[in-house]
Amino acid sequence: MHAPPPQAALDGAPPLAFPRTDRLWLIAGTGEGPRLARVFLDRGWRLRVSVVTPSASRSYPEDPRLEVRVGALAGAAALRTALEEADLEGDPFQWLIDASHPFAAQVTATAVAATRDWPARLLRLERPILPAPMAIPLRQLSDLGPHVRPGERILLAIGARHLREASLQCAEAHPHGRVLPHPQALNQALRAGLPPHHIACCHPTADGAVERALCHRWGIETILCRQSGGHTEALWLRIASEAHLRLLLLRRPPEPAATRRLPFPELVEHVGWPMGRGKGG
Repeated sequence: MHAPPPQAALDGAPPLAFPRTDRLWLIAGTGEGPRLARVFLDRGWRLRVSVVTPSASRSYPEDPRLEVRVGALAGAAALRTALEEADLEGDPFQWLIDASHPFAAQVTATAVAATRDWPARLLRLERPILPAPMAIPLRQLSDLGPHVRPGERILLAIGARHLREASLQCAEAHPHGRVLPHPQALNQALRAGLPPHHIACCHPTADGAVERALCHRWGIETILCRQSGGHTEALWLRIASEAHLRLLLLRRPPEPAATRRLPFPELVEHVGWPMGRGKGG
Protein backbone atom coordinates (compact mmCIF):
# COMPACT_ATOMS: atom_id res chain seq x y z
CA MET A 1 0.00 0.00 0.00
CA HIS A 2 1.46 3.36 -0.98
CA ALA A 3 1.17 6.17 1.53
CA PRO A 4 -0.64 9.40 0.60
CA PRO A 5 1.49 12.36 -0.57
CA PRO A 6 2.71 14.61 2.23
CA GLN A 7 0.32 17.39 3.28
CA ALA A 8 2.56 19.32 5.65
CA ALA A 9 6.05 19.33 7.06
CA LEU A 10 6.20 18.74 10.78
CA ASP A 11 9.59 20.44 11.27
CA GLY A 12 8.83 23.64 9.37
CA ALA A 13 10.67 22.61 6.21
CA PRO A 14 8.74 22.41 2.93
CA PRO A 15 7.34 18.94 2.22
CA LEU A 16 8.88 16.72 -0.40
CA ALA A 17 7.23 17.03 -3.81
CA PHE A 18 7.03 13.26 -4.10
CA PRO A 19 7.15 10.81 -1.18
CA ARG A 20 9.98 8.33 -1.04
CA THR A 21 8.99 4.70 -1.44
CA ASP A 22 11.98 2.80 -0.14
CA ARG A 23 11.48 2.45 3.64
CA LEU A 24 10.27 -0.43 5.83
CA TRP A 25 9.59 -0.74 9.55
CA LEU A 26 10.61 -4.10 10.99
CA ILE A 27 9.57 -5.24 14.48
CA ALA A 28 11.77 -8.16 15.42
CA GLY A 29 14.24 -9.73 17.81
CA THR A 30 17.34 -11.84 17.32
CA GLY A 31 15.66 -14.73 15.48
CA GLU A 32 14.81 -14.03 11.84
CA GLY A 33 15.07 -10.25 12.27
CA PRO A 34 18.77 -9.79 11.47
CA ARG A 35 18.50 -12.08 8.44
CA LEU A 36 15.45 -10.19 7.16
CA ALA A 37 17.27 -6.89 7.67
CA ARG A 38 20.25 -8.04 5.61
CA VAL A 39 18.02 -9.24 2.77
CA PHE A 40 16.06 -5.98 2.67
CA LEU A 41 19.22 -3.86 2.83
CA ASP A 42 20.71 -5.89 -0.03
CA ARG A 43 17.59 -5.15 -2.06
CA GLY A 44 17.96 -1.40 -1.52
CA TRP A 45 15.44 -0.75 1.24
CA ARG A 46 15.99 1.64 4.13
CA LEU A 47 14.96 0.17 7.47
CA ARG A 48 13.75 1.15 10.88
CA VAL A 49 14.08 -1.82 13.24
CA SER A 50 12.39 -1.98 16.64
CA VAL A 51 13.94 -4.33 19.21
CA VAL A 52 13.37 -4.62 22.95
CA THR A 53 16.91 -4.79 24.37
CA PRO A 54 20.29 -3.20 23.59
CA SER A 55 21.82 -6.67 23.27
CA ALA A 56 19.31 -7.52 20.53
CA SER A 57 20.33 -4.41 18.59
CA ARG A 58 23.90 -5.70 18.35
CA SER A 59 22.69 -8.60 16.20
CA TYR A 60 21.92 -6.21 13.33
CA PRO A 61 24.40 -5.03 10.68
CA GLU A 62 25.89 -1.55 10.82
CA ASP A 63 24.56 0.32 7.83
CA PRO A 64 23.72 4.01 7.28
CA ARG A 65 20.34 2.93 5.90
CA LEU A 66 19.48 1.06 9.11
CA GLU A 67 17.93 2.85 12.10
CA VAL A 68 17.58 0.75 15.25
CA ARG A 69 15.15 1.76 18.00
CA VAL A 70 15.56 0.02 21.35
CA GLY A 71 12.71 -0.43 23.82
CA ALA A 72 9.22 -1.83 24.04
CA LEU A 73 6.61 -0.40 21.69
CA ALA A 74 4.81 2.49 23.39
CA GLY A 75 1.39 1.23 22.33
CA ALA A 76 -0.91 1.18 19.32
CA ALA A 77 -1.67 4.91 19.41
CA ALA A 78 2.01 5.87 19.47
CA LEU A 79 2.84 3.43 16.67
CA ARG A 80 -0.03 4.72 14.56
CA THR A 81 1.09 8.31 15.12
CA ALA A 82 4.65 7.45 14.06
CA LEU A 83 3.35 5.90 10.83
CA GLU A 84 1.16 8.93 10.11
CA GLU A 85 3.99 11.38 10.80
CA ALA A 86 6.24 9.52 8.38
CA ASP A 87 3.48 9.82 5.75
CA LEU A 88 3.16 13.57 6.32
CA GLU A 89 6.92 14.06 6.14
CA GLY A 90 6.99 12.41 2.72
CA ASP A 91 9.09 9.48 3.91
CA PRO A 92 6.48 6.77 4.56
CA PHE A 93 6.96 3.18 5.60
CA GLN A 94 5.68 1.02 2.76
CA TRP A 95 5.09 -1.87 5.14
CA LEU A 96 5.12 -2.52 8.85
CA ILE A 97 6.59 -6.01 9.18
CA ASP A 98 5.93 -7.89 12.40
CA ALA A 99 8.62 -10.54 12.80
CA SER A 100 8.31 -10.68 16.57
CA HIS A 101 8.36 -13.96 18.50
CA PRO A 102 5.17 -16.07 18.17
CA PHE A 103 4.71 -15.77 21.95
CA ALA A 104 5.00 -11.96 21.91
CA ALA A 105 1.24 -11.72 21.51
CA GLN A 106 1.02 -8.16 22.85
CA VAL A 107 3.48 -6.91 20.23
CA THR A 108 1.42 -8.40 17.43
CA ALA A 109 -1.81 -7.05 18.93
CA THR A 110 -0.24 -3.58 19.03
CA ALA A 111 0.80 -3.77 15.37
CA VAL A 112 -2.67 -4.95 14.33
CA ALA A 113 -4.40 -2.15 16.27
CA ALA A 114 -2.04 0.50 14.91
CA THR A 115 -2.80 -0.47 11.30
CA ARG A 116 -6.51 -1.22 11.64
CA ASP A 117 -7.35 1.40 8.98
CA TRP A 118 -4.58 0.12 6.63
CA PRO A 119 -4.59 -3.67 7.11
CA ALA A 120 -2.71 -4.23 3.84
CA ARG A 121 0.20 -2.27 5.26
CA LEU A 122 0.92 -4.89 7.94
CA LEU A 123 2.77 -8.11 7.14
CA ARG A 124 3.37 -10.85 9.71
CA LEU A 125 6.24 -13.34 9.49
CA GLU A 126 4.85 -16.85 9.90
CA ARG A 127 7.22 -19.33 11.48
CA PRO A 128 6.84 -23.00 10.54
CA ILE A 129 5.30 -25.68 12.73
CA LEU A 130 8.17 -28.09 13.38
CA PRO A 131 7.44 -31.83 13.56
CA ALA A 132 7.70 -33.02 17.16
CA PRO A 133 6.10 -36.46 17.39
CA MET A 134 7.84 -37.27 20.68
CA ALA A 135 6.67 -34.10 22.46
CA ILE A 136 3.84 -33.84 24.98
CA PRO A 137 1.85 -30.75 23.89
CA LEU A 138 0.58 -28.20 26.41
CA ARG A 139 -2.09 -25.67 25.50
CA GLN A 140 -0.95 -23.24 28.21
CA LEU A 141 1.39 -23.07 31.18
CA SER A 142 -1.40 -23.82 33.62
CA ASP A 143 -1.52 -27.32 32.09
CA LEU A 144 2.06 -28.03 33.18
CA GLY A 145 1.44 -29.20 36.76
CA PRO A 146 -0.01 -32.67 36.05
CA HIS A 147 2.95 -33.47 33.77
CA VAL A 148 5.65 -32.68 36.35
CA ARG A 149 7.00 -35.59 38.36
CA PRO A 150 8.00 -35.15 42.02
CA GLY A 151 11.73 -34.69 42.39
CA GLU A 152 12.53 -34.58 38.66
CA ARG A 153 14.99 -32.10 37.20
CA ILE A 154 13.19 -30.01 34.62
CA LEU A 155 14.67 -27.35 32.36
CA LEU A 156 12.30 -24.42 31.77
CA ALA A 157 13.45 -23.12 28.37
CA ILE A 158 10.54 -20.73 27.91
CA GLY A 159 11.96 -17.24 28.39
CA ALA A 160 12.47 -15.32 31.61
CA ARG A 161 9.07 -13.58 31.70
CA HIS A 162 7.22 -16.87 32.16
CA LEU A 163 9.55 -18.54 34.64
CA ARG A 164 7.58 -17.56 37.73
CA GLU A 165 4.32 -18.98 36.40
CA ALA A 166 6.06 -22.17 35.27
CA SER A 167 8.02 -22.65 38.50
CA LEU A 168 4.80 -22.45 40.52
CA GLN A 169 3.64 -25.52 38.58
CA CYS A 170 6.86 -27.34 39.56
CA ALA A 171 6.58 -27.11 43.33
CA GLU A 172 7.60 -30.75 43.88
CA ALA A 173 10.30 -30.81 41.19
CA HIS A 174 13.69 -29.15 40.73
CA PRO A 175 13.27 -26.48 38.03
CA HIS A 176 16.23 -24.98 36.18
CA GLY A 177 16.32 -22.11 33.70
CA ARG A 178 18.42 -20.85 30.81
CA VAL A 179 17.85 -17.14 30.23
CA LEU A 180 19.38 -14.45 28.06
CA PRO A 181 22.42 -12.68 29.53
CA HIS A 182 20.95 -9.36 30.62
CA PRO A 183 20.04 -8.07 34.10
CA GLN A 184 16.27 -8.06 33.63
CA ALA A 185 16.22 -11.75 32.65
CA LEU A 186 18.40 -12.72 35.60
CA ASN A 187 16.22 -10.76 38.02
CA GLN A 188 13.10 -12.44 36.64
CA ALA A 189 14.68 -15.86 37.09
CA LEU A 190 15.63 -15.07 40.69
CA ARG A 191 12.17 -13.66 41.46
CA ALA A 192 10.71 -16.90 40.08
CA GLY A 193 12.42 -18.67 42.96
CA LEU A 194 15.14 -20.47 41.01
CA PRO A 195 18.34 -20.93 43.03
CA PRO A 196 21.34 -19.15 41.46
CA HIS A 197 23.03 -22.47 40.68
CA HIS A 198 19.93 -23.50 38.72
CA ILE A 199 20.20 -20.50 36.35
CA ALA A 200 22.38 -20.18 33.25
CA CYS A 201 22.65 -16.80 31.50
CA CYS A 202 23.68 -17.29 27.87
CA HIS A 203 22.59 -16.75 24.30
CA PRO A 204 21.29 -19.77 22.36
CA THR A 205 24.20 -21.46 20.60
CA ALA A 206 24.28 -22.48 16.96
CA ASP A 207 25.32 -26.09 17.59
CA GLY A 208 23.67 -26.64 20.98
CA ALA A 209 26.96 -27.37 22.74
CA VAL A 210 26.17 -25.18 25.76
CA GLU A 211 22.61 -26.47 26.01
CA ARG A 212 23.78 -30.09 25.93
CA ALA A 213 26.40 -29.33 28.59
CA LEU A 214 23.78 -27.73 30.84
CA CYS A 215 21.46 -30.71 30.52
CA HIS A 216 24.34 -33.06 31.39
CA ARG A 217 25.64 -30.98 34.32
CA TRP A 218 22.20 -30.49 35.84
CA GLY A 219 21.05 -34.06 35.18
CA ILE A 220 18.00 -32.80 33.31
CA GLU A 221 15.24 -35.37 32.78
CA THR A 222 12.56 -33.17 31.16
CA ILE A 223 12.70 -30.09 28.94
CA LEU A 224 9.88 -27.59 28.65
CA CYS A 225 10.19 -25.40 25.55
CA ARG A 226 7.94 -23.28 23.38
CA GLN A 227 6.57 -24.01 19.92
CA SER A 228 8.42 -21.06 18.42
CA GLY A 229 9.14 -22.60 15.03
CA GLY A 230 12.66 -21.20 15.07
CA HIS A 231 16.23 -22.25 15.75
CA THR A 232 15.78 -22.51 19.52
CA GLU A 233 12.84 -24.91 19.35
CA ALA A 234 14.65 -27.03 16.75
CA LEU A 235 17.64 -27.18 19.06
CA TRP A 236 15.65 -28.44 22.05
CA LEU A 237 13.84 -30.99 19.88
CA ARG A 238 17.18 -32.35 18.70
CA ILE A 239 18.73 -32.41 22.19
CA ALA A 240 15.72 -34.16 23.70
CA SER A 241 15.78 -36.79 20.96
CA GLU A 242 19.52 -37.41 21.17
CA ALA A 243 19.63 -37.61 24.97
CA HIS A 244 16.29 -39.46 25.30
CA LEU A 245 14.82 -36.71 27.49
CA ARG A 246 11.14 -36.12 28.00
CA LEU A 247 9.95 -33.05 26.08
CA LEU A 248 6.99 -30.84 26.98
CA LEU A 249 6.03 -28.41 24.22
CA LEU A 250 4.04 -25.26 24.96
CA ARG A 251 1.85 -24.53 21.95
CA ARG A 252 2.06 -21.07 20.42
CA PRO A 253 -0.87 -18.69 20.96
CA PRO A 254 -3.28 -18.16 18.06
CA GLU A 255 -2.51 -15.37 15.60
CA PRO A 256 -5.06 -12.59 14.90
CA ALA A 257 -7.35 -13.89 12.18
CA ALA A 258 -7.14 -10.82 9.93
CA THR A 259 -3.34 -10.63 9.86
CA ARG A 260 -1.62 -11.42 6.56
CA ARG A 261 0.95 -14.09 7.47
CA LEU A 262 3.74 -15.15 5.15
CA PRO A 263 6.66 -17.58 5.60
CA PHE A 264 10.16 -16.12 5.24
CA PRO A 265 10.67 -16.66 1.47
CA GLU A 266 7.15 -15.53 0.55
CA LEU A 267 7.45 -12.47 2.80
CA VAL A 268 10.71 -11.41 1.16
CA GLU A 269 9.28 -11.86 -2.33
CA HIS A 270 6.07 -10.03 -1.42
CA VAL A 271 8.05 -7.01 -0.20
CA GLY A 272 10.26 -7.22 -3.27
CA TRP A 273 12.42 -4.23 -4.20
CA PRO A 274 11.84 -0.50 -3.74
CA MET A 275 10.08 1.27 -6.58
CA GLY A 276 12.54 1.91 -9.40
CA ARG A 277 14.80 -0.96 -8.39
CA GLY A 278 14.38 -4.39 -9.85
CA LYS A 279 16.00 -7.71 -9.18
CA GLY A 280 19.73 -7.23 -9.40
CA GLY A 281 19.22 -3.49 -10.03
